[in-house]
Amino acid sequence: MKLTILGCYAATPRSLKNPTSQVLEIKNHLFLIDCGEGTQMQLRKQKIKFSRINHIFISHLHGDHFFGLPGLISTFRLLGRNTELHVYGPKGIKEAITLLLKLGDSWTNYPLYFHELNSKDSEVIFEDGKVTVSTIPLQHRIYTNGFLFKEKPAERKLNVEAVAKYGVDKCYFHNIKQGKDVVLDNGEIVDNRLVSFDPLPAKSYAFCSDTQYSEEIIPLINEVDVLYHEATFLESEKALAPKTKHSTAIEAATIAKKAGVGKLILGHFSTRYASTDLFKEEAVSVFPEVELAEDGKCFEF
Repeated sequence: MKLTILGCYAATPRSLKNPTSQVLEIKNHLFLIDCGEGTQMQLRKQKIKFSRINHIFISHLHGDHFFGLPGLISTFRLLGRNTELHVYGPKGIKEAITLLLKLGDSWTNYPLYFHELNSKDSEVIFEDGKVTVSTIPLQHRIYTNGFLFKEKPAERKLNVEAVAKYGVDKCYFHNIKQGKDVVLDNGEIVDNRLVSFDPLPAKSYAFCSDTQYSEEIIPLINEVDVLYHEATFLESEKALAPKTKHSTAIEAATIAKKAGVGKLILGHFSTRYASTDLFKEEAVSVFPEVELAEDGKCFEF
C-alpha cells in the first residue's frame, strides 16, 4: 500500500503549497482522493500515469477539494482516453462538471460515470475481488464524506515442501489456498495449516478531511493501519475549529488514540503557519505514531 501526497494544505494554493489531493495505490488500483487545484501538475511531478486512474473520490464540494477535477477530466479527453472513469462524490458533482463540459463544447470521448452520494450513513461505494471502499460520514459545513479503503484477505500461501511431503495432487492447490483441509486418497485428512502459510495481513487506510472533532467516526475507523486526519489548526487557534468545523492537531491525535489506529498522518494545514513542525509536536503529546503530510511525499506501508 502506497500513499502519495499531491497536496495537503487548506483553502488557498500557494507557490509551493497545494490544496488537498492524494493518490492511494492498493492491490494494483490507483485511487485519486480529492482533486484540488494543481492536481494535474502534481501528478506530472510524481510521474503518476494518468491512464492508471480509473476511480476518483471527492469528499465534498468546497473548491480546494475538487476545482482541479474539470481540468483533469478535460485532459483525459485530450490525451485520447477511451477507458471508463468513475467519479464518486456528493450529489451535485455531476451537474457541476457536466455544465462546464457543455459550455465548453468538450464532452468526453470516453465513458464518464458519476456516483453521487447523499447518505448520512456509511455505505460501500466500490467493491471488487481485492478491495472495498466505504464512506465515512464527516461533520463539516456542507455534506462531506471521508473514505475507508480496505484490502480483502488474501489467499493462503502454498507450502510447496509440505504438499510434496504429503503427496498432494495439484488439483487440490486452489482449495488449499482458500483455507480448506485436504483429504488424501487413503482418507487421511491433512489440516490446512500443515500445507499452507498465513497470508500477509490485509491493510486498511482511512481518509478524513474536512471535519470537526467527532467521535462518531471511531467505530468506522477502528484499528485501521493508517489514518489521514485533517489538522487545520494548532492549539493557539483552537477557538476557530468549531466555528469553521475543522480540527486541531490534538483533536486528530485524540481520534487516532481512541480508534486504536496504527499510524496517524496529519494534513490540511492552514497556510497561516510558517512551519508544520508544531502540528507533530502537539499531536505526539496524545498519540505517538504521527507523520506529517507534505506535498510530494510518499508513504509506503
